[in-house]
Amino acid sequence: SREMQDQFAARSHARAWAATQSGAFKTEIIPTGGHDADGVLKQFNYDEVIRPETTVEALSTLRPAFDPVSGTVTAGTSSALSDGAAAMLVMSESRARELGLKPRARIRSMAVVGCDPSIMGYGPVPASKLALKKAGLSASDIDVFEMNEAFAAQILPCIKDLGLMEQIDEKINLNGGAIALGHPLGCSGARISTTLINLMERKDAQFGLATMCIGLGQGIATVFERV
Repeated sequence: SREMQDQFAARSHARAWAATQSGAFKTEIIPTGGHDADGVLKQFNYDEVIRPETTVEALSTLRPAFDPVSGTVTAGTSSALSDGAAAMLVMSESRARELGLKPRARIRSMAVVGCDPSIMGYGPVPASKLALKKAGLSASDIDVFEMNEAFAAQILPCIKDLGLMEQIDEKINLNGGAIALGHPLGCSGARISTTLINLMERKDAQFGLATMCIGLGQGIATVFERV
């Protein structure tokens, strides 16, 4: 429903701002120089698209973005427009040992699945189910989820059909998501995985699941296990 979308979007901003204020993002953000709207050079060390003042009441006043008559998706319940970059170091366990590196987590399984392009945002559901099956796990075994928030209308059905609606506040996007932080297409997967691994360490969690929906019906899911 429109109300559920507005509530989820407000939650994303609130969670992202709380994580920013608590310093939870400090270990995954590299301060970067840039110019503000007045051309003044300054250092950015937080995501500036987060809107901590966002409320359900304010979101409810926004006009639908795609279907002005019966649509429910608004700019406020869509992922924020932003630029960004992310990097991860991925290698075999044997190579890590050779280099004297201590792995933070390992990829237990992953899956890439296609669904009907008309419901492209639903791809994370079959991808997650396949990744969990390959890992020999169920959704209840996963301690923390990071699911990309392309739109609130996209992620909510995925949460519902993975049987996680009652566990949103305990397990899903605990530091907010793309609605508040933005969705730079080439960056989001690594960003989500980094946030997930940091959360797993902070919560002393064993398993985490990261998901992405992709245009034209693709869904990607990766099960991480701490080592």
